[in-house]
Amino acid sequence: MTDSGQAATDRDRPTRDGPGPVRRYGRRASALADRFHPWGLVLGLFLGSKIVLTVTGVVATVAGRSVPGIPPLDRAQMWGQQQEISPYRAVNMWFAWDSFIYDGLARASLTGDWTGFAFPLLYPFLGKALAVVLGGNTAIALLVISNIAFLGMLYYAYRLGERLLGDAGGARRFTTYLVLLPTAFLFQAALTESLFLCLTLACFYYAERRRWLLVGVIGFFLGTSRSVGFLVAVPLALVLLQQHRYRLGPRSLWRYVRTGWPLLLIPAGWLTFMAFCRWKGGDWFAYKKAQEAGWSIRVQNPLPVLIEGLGNGRPADAARVWLAVVVLVVVLAGLRRAWFPYLVYALIMVAVPLSMGPPVYKSLLRYLLAVFPVALVLARWTRDRTADVWLSAAMALLQGGLFVVWLAYWTHFII
Repeated sequence: MTDSGQAATDRDRPTRDGPGPVRRYGRRASALADRFHPWGLVLGLFLGSKIVLTVTGVVATVAGRSVPGIPPLDRAQMWGQQQEISPYRAVNMWFAWDSFIYDGLARASLTGDWTGFAFPLLYPFLGKALAVVLGGNTAIALLVISNIAFLGMLYYAYRLGERLLGDAGGARRFTTYLVLLPTAFLFQAALTESLFLCLTLACFYYAERRRWLLVGVIGFFLGTSRSVGFLVAVPLALVLLQQHRYRLGPRSLWRYVRTGWPLLLIPAGWLTFMAFCRWKGGDWFAYKKAQEAGWSIRVQNPLPVLIEGLGNGRPADAARVWLAVVVLVVVLAGLRRAWFPYLVYALIMVAVPLSMGPPVYKSLLRYLLAVFPVALVLARWTRDRTADVWLSAAMALLQGGLFVVWLAYWTHFII
């Protein structure tokens, strides 16, 4: 036998791991799976939730027309606005409340009148940019951005879950529970929830990997996405301190400055928005004055606001605030000592909305979506398969009920 023939025979000879070609194909398949990991889960959750919620929403709309006491859709507050965006219910049902304000900002000319605008501008400006390739349709552009951000949010949730929980099962549960949070259907709406949480999770993921320049760049946009965005710099700074075991002293201080200076880009994002307010509104705090005039929002102590919500005699307010209390209890009870920065983040995300005063009650269930550490705790508590299945089913049923309530916009229960 020639040397080349012997080499071919040796290459294809069965080994302890199987035939040579089979082993090579197995390695290639494994490498391909690693390259696209965890997009299988991410796309499955994204498409699965979209299909289920779309079907539920359309069926609920049709069924709701025959329920006594429910206002007809043609008399509902937002029906006309939704019809202007799209005649298809599967599309227009994702536009409600603030969606129309964001669309108005996305359509506004930079040379026009910006008096009275109250919302941070990253989301509508992204919609303005994407609308250029969508024939100028800013509403659909906003919806596309929300769903792209939803995909990114799921990806970074899984990656962060892997690092914090230490295994693929925990990461899967964490990502799944984010999709099953009570009002997680809002991640698919033309609102800022998915964009904000995508940027937040990305910042924490790269902070855990000590890629601080990338944290600062993403954090700059986070700081322009919502008014609470710049405060995320606080728990991110705690991640930095934790990585150096909270050491203090001149040498340690220099190390923190040298490594963590990109964190300054996060409040710089919010200052950029305030500079825009000064340019277009004549006042650095033009957004704040617009919120006070339009929604009676004034910064105050969040604890009395929480207590008032529980005891003001309105069952709807009490239900919303009790859910906030449950979120706080779960986070306080379940976060590990090593997750202290995430506890601080959760407290900020609950306290800041409540500091807006009683007008926040109607939007509280929406704002609680930002408290992703609650899903982290649930993922830690449900390592048992049975517990995971039962909790997932219960959360899915609760979200389904709240989704139908949200679609009945006249209830004003979730704004």
